[in-house]
Amino acid sequence: MIHHGVDTRRHTPGSGDGGYLLNLGRMTPVKGVAEAIDVAVAAGMPLIIAAKVTEPHEREYFDAEVRPRLGRGVRFVGEVGPDEKVGLLGGALALLNPITWAEPFGLVMIEALASGTPVIATPRGAAREIVDDGVTGFLRRTHDELVDAVGRIHEISRDACRSTVVHRFSTDRMVDGYLDLFTEVVDRTPPVAGHPAPRAPRSDPRARMRRPAIAS
Repeated sequence: MIHHGVDTRRHTPGSGDGGYLLNLGRMTPVKGVAEAIDVAVAAGMPLIIAAKVTEPHEREYFDAEVRPRLGRGVRFVGEVGPDEKVGLLGGALALLNPITWAEPFGLVMIEALASGTPVIATPRGAAREIVDDGVTGFLRRTHDELVDAVGRIHEISRDACRSTVVHRFSTDRMVDGYLDLFTEVVDRTPPVAGHPAPRAPRSDPRARMRRPAIAS
């Protein structure tokens, strides 16, 4: 399994000094936006929601389930660009991500961790591969358990969140995984009659592909 990587040079560590929870993604029921609002309100924490609302089904969900829940510390800012997203992630106390489906991966979770921001999510799909429960965030199933996790977010080290991405989910790590796989495939590919056997490159292409390392 070669996980998706995130550019740790772009997603720099933030301090979480914004004092808010963040829900970031698509405006759809499977992302648990309404559930995130209910959890934040019950926990007495402000919540910022950043999501696009352009497709008909997104507007329908927003109007029916999200718009009536706004206020009481819950703010919707719409779709955000890359720079604003980095700023929102770095300023958040936690990414609140109560997904309701078995998400294949979840790039937003590693983007949050790259910013040093813990993730509070439901243990569905790849969330169990990304979030180390009690170390880089909390995985909880029920509304009450999620509310309790919000109250414990101070237990999570932002440095540990950042370190996890640097070592497991960086773009360098992803490139290493693919290059190792391709080299293995080339090395075990039998020669075809009349054609020379494929050979792995003599020099390590990582040296050409990487930029100078930047401290985490």
